[in-house]
Amino acid sequence: MMDPEHQYYPTRTGSVTWEENREHGATYCHAYPCNDLPPTQSHALLLHLHLHRSNTSHGCRGRLHRRPRRRHYHLPVKVQKLPYLTHHLPNLKTFPNPLDRNHYYHPSDGFYISHSDVILRQITYDLSGTFPTPPPHLAYHRAGPRKQIFFDPSITSVAIVTCGGLCPGLNTVIRELVVGLWELYGIRQIYGIIAGYRGFSSFEPMALNPKLVEDWHKRGGSVLESSRGGFDLEKIVNAIRDREFNQVETEQCVEQSKYSTSRRWKLNVSIAGIPKTADNDVGIIDRPFGFQTAVEMAQQAISAAHVEAESAVNGIGLVELMGRSTGHIALYATLRSRDVDCYLIPENEFYLEGKGGLFEFLENRLEHNGHAVLVVAEGAGQDMIPRTDAQKKETDESGNPVFLDVSRWQKSELKSWWDKEHPGELVTIKYIDPTYMIRAVPANATDNLYCTLLAHSAIRGVMAAYTGFVSGPINGNYGYIPVVEVAEAKNPVSTMNHKWAWVRSHINQPDFCKEVDAQFLNVLCPQES
Repeated sequence: MMDPEHQYYPTRTGSVTWEENREHGATYCHAYPCNDLPPTQSHALLLHLHLHRSNTSHGCRGRLHRRPRRRHYHLPVKVQKLPYLTHHLPNLKTFPNPLDRNHYYHPSDGFYISHSDVILRQITYDLSGTFPTPPPHLAYHRAGPRKQIFFDPSITSVAIVTCGGLCPGLNTVIRELVVGLWELYGIRQIYGIIAGYRGFSSFEPMALNPKLVEDWHKRGGSVLESSRGGFDLEKIVNAIRDREFNQVETEQCVEQSKYSTSRRWKLNVSIAGIPKTADNDVGIIDRPFGFQTAVEMAQQAISAAHVEAESAVNGIGLVELMGRSTGHIALYATLRSRDVDCYLIPENEFYLEGKGGLFEFLENRLEHNGHAVLVVAEGAGQDMIPRTDAQKKETDESGNPVFLDVSRWQKSELKSWWDKEHPGELVTIKYIDPTYMIRAVPANATDNLYCTLLAHSAIRGVMAAYTGFVSGPINGNYGYIPVVEVAEAKNPVSTMNHKWAWVRSHINQPDFCKEVDAQFLNVLCPQES
């Protein structure tokens, strides 16, 4: 019989007991096993937290040992429902996983993932009782190999497509998908779709094999070619039917959420997305592939801007980095560089002229240092740039608003302001935009490894008959997230957390808030009397 001290609340998916012994400063997590559930059900899990509080007396020869007092917390967890082929094809046949016969693998207890293995989206909690009880916490199915698969490798046909703009790591993902499907699961019919979504109906697919893609990870861009737009669901579904594809692997973009509607045709086709955007603007997952490489390559542009600024009278190096809606690349590049004096991102408003504005800040930096480096995310200050009505309505092939060149505009405005405020004085502004240099490079070592893990997670998900999902790490553990959630989730830079304060303190940058930062600016760069 279980110790009453360790009672737990059984649910349909099991339960977890978490114990914190405050006397010894230790935390214990007790997980109680449960029966596997079919993935067609949406699960609810209850975390039962026990916090020990010891009343043991210290400081005397004879201790008085009392039974620890416990505080109980119940944290309900909702497991997100994941699309599954058996939802509309209940009689699918299963097959043993080929990894059982793969001489490189030795499956043992715990090797295969079950449907009850989940990952918590939130892993930090406030157990003080000060705040209201939080809503049910979300959890996602864990990525990994399953004991049974739903596709016969001998007749399975797979399509791989890249869409949207270029990103470091595209070719690595393609390579790892091909090698993983071929070597781990014995699939021989693997095809690359040329030129993005439109390639389903416009071009003959390219047959892929491990020998062909052997060195693709060393190349930038996309060997399969990529394009924006071109999404025609009916044409894509017809092509999938005609070519008898069973799986479609795509470097995920927002339009991929439309793929989920293909289930209305009741096709035996599993769709998986792999998160691709160097901007790091995808929510839920820890990061997409390409981000680490983008930050690393941005260092070269910042270093060049710093050299140019140092080598000129009143030199200003102006670097524009990728980041339409978020400033993660600019933020992390600033932290790693140590040469940046100011960085601007879409999440934080700023103004140019006036007390405490950007131009006054740069003026003080030039006065005290003789030079300055400014990093700007492409989406920062877009609402400040004058536009015609036609420009306001202009969109690219993916439907995104066309941005104007914020750095060129800032350079022009800064030069005009300087000539007005400092007539006859020299100022040198060097503008660098490394966007296409960053997009076109091969992935670095970190992203190359990351692409392998993402690709293998996606393969194992589609072989298990999951569909309409994106594979990616959540708090360091790989899971499967419904693509609709990923398409809607955002990942803005928070200007209210410790990281934002850390970056500002790192480079001594004000918030450019008219009411506060005029005084802050005087502290950073006091005027000489």
